[in-house]
Amino acid sequence: MADLDFLTRAPFAHRGLHGSGVVENSRAAFEAAIAAGHSVETDVQVSKDGEAMVFHDYELDRMTDKSGPVIDRKAAKLEKLMLKGSDETMPRLPEMLALVDGRVPIMIELKAKDRKVKKLCRSVAAALADYRGEAAIMSFNPEVGRWFMRNAPAVVRGLVITEKFEVTLAQRLKGPMQRSLSVFRAEPQFLAYDIRDLPSAFAESLREKGMPVVTWTVRIEDEHARAAESADQIVYETL
Repeated sequence: MADLDFLTRAPFAHRGLHGSGVVENSRAAFEAAIAAGHSVETDVQVSKDGEAMVFHDYELDRMTDKSGPVIDRKAAKLEKLMLKGSDETMPRLPEMLALVDGRVPIMIELKAKDRKVKKLCRSVAAALADYRGEAAIMSFNPEVGRWFMRNAPAVVRGLVITEKFEVTLAQRLKGPMQRSLSVFRAEPQFLAYDIRDLPSAFAESLREKGMPVVTWTVRIEDEHARAAESADQIVYETL
């Protein structure tokens, strides 16, 4: 059984410790989190040629001077793009793993919209194959967890869950079943749960069975209080 203690040892800085001139998912943000003794949470998108790039959005517009989907450009082009508000370029995942170098745990969210997850999963698994630090992957997409369970079972995997789209009565009634199906398919070892949904009967039922619950993204005092009651660790932007 995998050792999951690293998931709850220290808070995770959301996209690295950014702000005050340090941009998200940058080398400086990772170094700031490490300097604080905190774990790192980050995101990866897949390039056109199947490389895992450290970047949150599906589109380039918000964080670079270019526009359009990340997946439409090859890694060699993406890694030359400057991140807005910094003198840094978009990193590849292996570079960021080398930067962390096992100094703190890292949690990697794979951004995958549909069932076509193989390219991104393969790239992340390859980057983690020789990594000796504490690391986990997670995704909203249960197909990601399923891929890792089948192809790289030694990698700790999580399922990201939000209930915020369960607005209508029908959606609220279907929600627990859909979440249960996602858990069944992904076979996660931990949950990453939306702080806006805590306390959650669904999250608590799995937590009572021993599954760690990490909650995102904690920013204000009330959220810290709810996280202390209903989760085992936080992904934060403000402590």
